[in-house]
Amino acid sequence: MDVRALVEEKARTAKAASRNLALLSTKVKNETLLQMARGLEEKARLILEANRRDLEQARAGGSSRAFLDRLTLTDGRIEEMAAGLRQVAALADPVGEVLRMWRRPNGMEIGKVRVPIGLIAVVYEARPNVTVDTVGLCLKSGNAVILRGGSEAIESNSVITQILAKAMEKTGVPPEAVQFIDSPDREGVRILLTLDRLVDLLIPRGGEEFIRMVVQEATVPILKHDKGLCHVYVDQRAPLDMALEIAANAKVQRPGVCNAMETLLVHQDEAATFLPRLAKRLREAGVELRGCPRTQALLPGIASATEADWATEYLDLILAIKVVDDLDEALAHIARHGSGLAEAIVTSDYARARRFLQEVDAGCVFVNASTRLADGREFGMGAEMGISTSKLHARGPVGLEELTTTKFVVYGSGQLRE
Repeated sequence: MDVRALVEEKARTAKAASRNLALLSTKVKNETLLQMARGLEEKARLILEANRRDLEQARAGGSSRAFLDRLTLTDGRIEEMAAGLRQVAALADPVGEVLRMWRRPNGMEIGKVRVPIGLIAVVYEARPNVTVDTVGLCLKSGNAVILRGGSEAIESNSVITQILAKAMEKTGVPPEAVQFIDSPDREGVRILLTLDRLVDLLIPRGGEEFIRMVVQEATVPILKHDKGLCHVYVDQRAPLDMALEIAANAKVQRPGVCNAMETLLVHQDEAATFLPRLAKRLREAGVELRGCPRTQALLPGIASATEADWATEYLDLILAIKVVDDLDEALAHIARHGSGLAEAIVTSDYARARRFLQEVDAGCVFVNASTRLADGREFGMGAEMGISTSKLHARGPVGLEELTTTKFVVYGSGQLRE
């Protein structure tokens, strides 16, 4: 079977299964999610062995440190994946929720109800945990899913998908509702992007170049997970001990992910006190610092930040630092360079915090908290399908509610249009 026939057949199969999946009871969906979690834990050795093979291939191909970090699975990360499935099982089922009900003067009753989207396609690079989060969220929200992970994680994703499908069989859920394209042929992605008669929504996750290609070529509606160029702004009279911890966490805790801080903005009144303390902390963690002229004057020996640095998602232990005159300059810098994913301010001033929340245009805006908390699991959503930087139809972490659409249901008693 050639790649076009393969992709189209998988999409047709998943689309057919989506009609049955949409009718599953909450009890069956939750039992399946719990069975999936147990399966991951019981087969952890198989998953890690497959992941080891993927990592060997990636290292041989010269993949970056950030890429390898996203690809790597550990016992701890498998436990997190299983825990995420259990958290999704514990959440309220959005399918069938009545958002609003009203009666018209002619006696007709109208309701607005949450329903599954249908068939969701997800194309992504590395990060095998995306496979688990995606299947779990799609199952609970009543959607079938077709997955096309990157070739670099094909061993890990194949094993994980088999484990999840086995769990579905055990609870009587049609495993055909989850399809995995195991062909490494990149043409498979391009074919999937154009199946608008079968696929209802496409969610791409990957690097900036990959996302650009998807946006340019897709005829399927897209919910875009763009790059994460996140800022932390340390305001005038910010609690500096708090700011130190937030900035260090946002940069160092896991630098290879989209919600890590890439640029630090510091008010000029706090820079002389704050930056030397932070630089010591970050250098001990292996962070390379690049700064504007005023930053360089306070931190001798660091590299100069170029215009390109302000627009770069490093996904690595590199940080660009800029000293700003005031909140206005910080807001202007974020508006020019931010990607709309997550931004943070550290301040003790309520009015400036409110202004930051109102004026920053991003899916997640934080006051006195790390950008690393921009995450579905941290928000109590169980897991996420990425952090949408689109404005339609969902923005920020994409969880269960964001994987539903609505329909109007109308109860009449013989009403006609006059």
